[in-house]
Amino acid sequence: MSGLLLWVVSPKENASSLLGLLPRICTPRRSKLCSKLGFSSGVLAYSGAVANPARSSEEKVYEVVLKQAALMREPNTVKKKSLDLDERITEGLNNWDLLNKAYDRCGEVCAEYAKTFYLGTLLMTPERRRAVWAIYVWCRRTDELVDGPNASYITPKALDRWEKRLTDLFEGRPYDMYDAALSDTVAKYPVDIQPFKDMVEGMRLDLRKSRYQNFDELYLYCYYVAGTVGLMSVPVMGISPEAKASTECVYNAALALGIANQLTNILRDVGEDARRGRVYLPQDELAQAGLSDDDIFRGKVTDKWQSFMKGQIKRARMFFDEAEKGVSELNSASRWPVWASLLLYRQILDAIEANGYDNFTKRAYVGKAKKLASLPVAYGRAILGPSKLTKQLVPR
Repeated sequence: MSGLLLWVVSPKENASSLLGLLPRICTPRRSKLCSKLGFSSGVLAYSGAVANPARSSEEKVYEVVLKQAALMREPNTVKKKSLDLDERITEGLNNWDLLNKAYDRCGEVCAEYAKTFYLGTLLMTPERRRAVWAIYVWCRRTDELVDGPNASYITPKALDRWEKRLTDLFEGRPYDMYDAALSDTVAKYPVDIQPFKDMVEGMRLDLRKSRYQNFDELYLYCYYVAGTVGLMSVPVMGISPEAKASTECVYNAALALGIANQLTNILRDVGEDARRGRVYLPQDELAQAGLSDDDIFRGKVTDKWQSFMKGQIKRARMFFDEAEKGVSELNSASRWPVWASLLLYRQILDAIEANGYDNFTKRAYVGKAKKLASLPVAYGRAILGPSKLTKQLVPR
């Protein structure tokens, strides 16, 4: 997983999508975007449990978005939770020195495995920086369960145990130093457990599923493995006091960026995933393009494949466009690394095009020169503050 933690690096390098980004009140534009992104129609009903299979993926995810946004508006609840858990956490580690060491170790892991992202976190306030590190490490460890060196030994029961461990750390009962850092983080910020549990569900999907019949199915998977990171991160990143968009819209933009990054991962890694017997592309759209899994396994760049890829890249870019509208609404100390991530990751799509849509044998990447050139552009956008574009997202 390594594509966007907190809008910046999600610990999984291979899948993502969007749509929840528009508030339900924006009915005409929402329906139009649904059609463009591949959903059969816009949906306006947002009630019921996430587990209800009769609901669309967009509805299921939006339910979670609304809950996370509501938590951001309840600072007193968070303060009480912090007071209740702080004593339990520090008792488990004996003293604050050990907790500080736990955070430092999370920073070391982040610096080792996500160098560019780590440098971006250094621009944040010390407390936010540490919280981001803790979230990154948990996401990375979760992804390693199914993508790491011991992945062949992981079973659904192992993921059940990991989820139980997650519940314990949210209740102030960490198992180790990394857990303690996250336990302290979720006590201090309005971070809900649901996105974390949903990421574990994404790992379960990886154990049993390697095909997605349509974009609706793929969207839900992308939310599980990458969009969740955006929801985890917004409370730590913070929303600017001058934000022009609603809290729900900022959360939806975070979701959009996670999905955009993951869709980009999917398109970049088509060949690599095929060699593992996996196809993270909508089966119905492949069929409509006159393609099948066999064409992907053969790895030949044909006119049909190029046409298909153009459509997939267009969709990913639309998610990036929607995500942009929320980045400038973040706290000023958090904007630069997020803008940098968005601009850099979107350039992977350009690299796929430059490779002639050969994502079977060539890996698209952004060179150092382009990365360096993107940083001042990202900084310029970051200092502008809340964007006029977000007016389109504010419910009327």
